[in-house]
Amino acid sequence: MAFVNSEHYRVNCEQCPLRRLEQFREFTAKELAFVSSFKSGELHSSAGASIMVEGARSAHLYTVLSGWGFRYKILEDGRRQILNYILPGDLVGLQGTLDGEMRHSVEALTAITLCVFDRDRIYELFSGYPSLGYDLTWIAAREESILDEHLLSIGRRSALERAAYLLAFLYMRADSTGAYTRQGTLTIPITQQHLADTLGLSIVHTNKTLRKLANSGLIRWLDRGCEVLDSTGLAKIAGWDPVSEGNRPFI
Repeated sequence: MAFVNSEHYRVNCEQCPLRRLEQFREFTAKELAFVSSFKSGELHSSAGASIMVEGARSAHLYTVLSGWGFRYKILEDGRRQILNYILPGDLVGLQGTLDGEMRHSVEALTAITLCVFDRDRIYELFSGYPSLGYDLTWIAAREESILDEHLLSIGRRSALERAAYLLAFLYMRADSTGAYTRQGTLTIPITQQHLADTLGLSIVHTNKTLRKLANSGLIRWLDRGCEVLDSTGLAKIAGWDPVSEGNRPFI
């Protein structure tokens, strides 16, 4: 991992590429000035690098500028549960406790760049910029609603419905941020092991399930990635009705 705090190398908040996307709301001049001062640098990591480690304390919060990552927990015997995926615009490190030890780990799924913010200035944000404080509350509430849907999948959806939901969900999120493309085609950069660890299935069961979706013409499985051919068809199988977020906030 490489940390960059030089103004010469890091992306200036005024030229942030996320601000050009329709999905994200615009900052006021006052908000933008604070966020620019709040940002202390950038973190660049390669695929597979640990961003945060469960049990450790982090002095920073992060916003994903580009790339993919995922949050996860590991049991003592090594079994891993992927909790959620992080994409551009997502805030990392807010989950769990604000001041205590991290309750999960975060790993880079692809090469990733994160904007770095000092955690000890979070109170300044809430006290001086209530609109940004509201944004953080919105982000936390949205994370909870996403995890509710993930829990529904694990608890009640069939294996086929689980896989269809997850791929439709990730496609929808990636499509709105332009998070990853391969030769002009949006590709979800996950392996079957990642899917298995998210869905709570064995790798064999996951492989059989994905083959059914591929044979139905809904997806095309690639080397370390999945191309979604029919996101509407996947959502229909899962019984999932995506809700538009409108102009969502980010920090």
